[in-house]
Amino acid sequence: MAVPKVDGQFIAEAIKYIDENGVPWHNMSTKYELVWENGNTYPPKYVIAVANHLQNGAEIDVSGYNAVEAKNYLTAKGYEIQIKQTKYEITITSESVTSTDDSFTMDNISAGDVFKPLDASFVSADGTVIKRKYGKGERRNTNQTLPRIAFQIYEKQIAALPVEEKEQFPICQYAPDKEMIRGIYYSKDEAKAHNINPFNTMSYDYDDGRQFVIYSWNIFTTLRFVQECLTRFGNPGDSFKLVYREKDEKENEEEEAAVVEEVKPAEFNSYLNPYSTMLVESKNIIFRGAPGTGKTYLAKEIAADIISNGYFDDYTMLTDEQKQQVEFVQFHPSYDYSDFVEGLRPKTNEDGSMGFELQDGVFKKFVDKARRNYENSKKSTEVIANELSVQEAMKEFFDDVDTGNNTFKTKTGTEFTITDVDDEHIYLSIPQNASINSIRLNISEIRQMLESGREFNKLKDITEFFNINFTQQRYSYNLVIFNEIQKKKKAAKIIRQEELKKYVFIIDEINRGEISKIFGELFFAVDPGYRGVAGEVSTQYANLHADSNEKFYIPDNVYIIGTMNDIDRSVDSFDFAMRRRFRFVELRADERLEMLANLNNEEKEAEAIARMSALNVEIAATEGLNENYQIGASYFLKLKNIDFDQLWSDYLHPLLQEYINGMYDEEGIMERFKKAYNQGKSDGADVDESN
Repeated sequence: MAVPKVDGQFIAEAIKYIDENGVPWHNMSTKYELVWENGNTYPPKYVIAVANHLQNGAEIDVSGYNAVEAKNYLTAKGYEIQIKQTKYEITITSESVTSTDDSFTMDNISAGDVFKPLDASFVSADGTVIKRKYGKGERRNTNQTLPRIAFQIYEKQIAALPVEEKEQFPICQYAPDKEMIRGIYYSKDEAKAHNINPFNTMSYDYDDGRQFVIYSWNIFTTLRFVQECLTRFGNPGDSFKLVYREKDEKENEEEEAAVVEEVKPAEFNSYLNPYSTMLVESKNIIFRGAPGTGKTYLAKEIAADIISNGYFDDYTMLTDEQKQQVEFVQFHPSYDYSDFVEGLRPKTNEDGSMGFELQDGVFKKFVDKARRNYENSKKSTEVIANELSVQEAMKEFFDDVDTGNNTFKTKTGTEFTITDVDDEHIYLSIPQNASINSIRLNISEIRQMLESGREFNKLKDITEFFNINFTQQRYSYNLVIFNEIQKKKKAAKIIRQEELKKYVFIIDEINRGEISKIFGELFFAVDPGYRGVAGEVSTQYANLHADSNEKFYIPDNVYIIGTMNDIDRSVDSFDFAMRRRFRFVELRADERLEMLANLNNEEKEAEAIARMSALNVEIAATEGLNENYQIGASYFLKLKNIDFDQLWSDYLHPLLQEYINGMYDEEGIMERFKKAYNQGKSDGADVDESN
């Protein structure tokens, strides 16, 4: 059964029905929300079901279509649908386990299969918060992070338990009628001997090579274990916190092994990535390091993390609307101010001749978008509603105008037609005017007049409004168009105040461009200390703007990420003025190893890490090279499609050969590199978190 066809009238009736009768709990939406004119939100599937009931007499039934189909159906009809991004928090004490999700219950631990952890912590009775101390081979924020913190906090107490007590330690009970899963073991083999599937376990390393191994599957399966730890070893008032969300449809259901560097607890705040907080605090950040350390991938990960407010860090999972809050460019030697800020671009005129017009560059366009959001977030709902009403009236007017055929007349009787309209100008033809038979008007001026709420009956009203001492010719035409649009202006709708959003601009290989030529006077505005109006500047082409006094500034909701390779020859000459304005973070070759979890092969991942480590030791020991020439983990992601020998011959060998060109004994150096690479062939340590 497809989504039932319903008319807009009955969708409106369905909203009234829901306002009066509410939504049954089992029909509440967990993914999407229909945003109505009054600012309230409603579950799309249920709205369609009620509308179908009212229009066609059908039962109120949502079983014939899914949430995505309902969302797409309503979006196609022009309704606003937003993703419902809700975070939940479980609080575990020795007495209780409670969640902000009303549907949570300890009687149904299987429900944890559909959730993803975002953060976990221990909170002592005095309010001290302790986060997980991650080790290599351990992925951040997995189903296993919560029990690992419990082991971290109570490691000594658990180690001191007699063997019998460890084996009887309660771990998980899926439902009251299910058997309690018990046991803290010393290895996966021992767990297997007690009928615990090794693939459903987690291991915690302690005391120089020893391990604790317990059953672990989904996000909820170790809640009972954590509560038992509090009961036996904790102090009154101690608790654990687990923050989580519903998994996205695109996400893999299984937790995979990966590696991550140790992170200080204070770095996380509400974000998934420790570097996200760094960026929010400093506004501008540059990741530098060896090739292949995943700098570009990390930049997009941070952008997704910040824009979703710590909901996910996968850029591909952002909505189309959220992706508009991210921009990506790559600098190169030919990149200049006109590409980045603004410049004159060729344009074909109506008569076929060529001319030039001022166009915004990618950064200025992006910042203007962020600036509109920033300024709108400060406006009252009444002001925004009025502006939207003006916008709709202007759109209706220009949609109705048959360019070149509708004739208008000024108060003095001069006839004119509108020949074209773009984002900034209205182009007029004035056949009766012998000296100037065409003119263009600034749309922004007419918009300001309409939004002011004032009446404009004569030219003097316009000059006073713009605080100008003399009348300009275009004002007589402004007055006519203003009055025509004013007729179409309708009462403002009830709307919600615009939410302040974050915008992330990523500059890949930032050091490959000529920074002073690209940024120009924006050196000043990009400074974190001069964000907002305090840092406004006139751009190089300000005299060509509709308002020559217009200033440009970068609002507080814009964050800039740059990436650069340390071995690039242009690093040393990187503009010092930019160095003062960016926070520089070095990514070493052995960092960001967690990306190798994408190989989805535990043995291959371990071998990749071993080979990379051995090769990098040899690179750093080679005279004339250093750590900046080491190989990062992203090169080894190619192992998804090729083997280790092909990776060496097709990718690593050519790169390393380029490094040592001109050095003494090139052949001998390459042999040492190859030997080191092959030394790691079977030297793969067991990688943590295989589930």
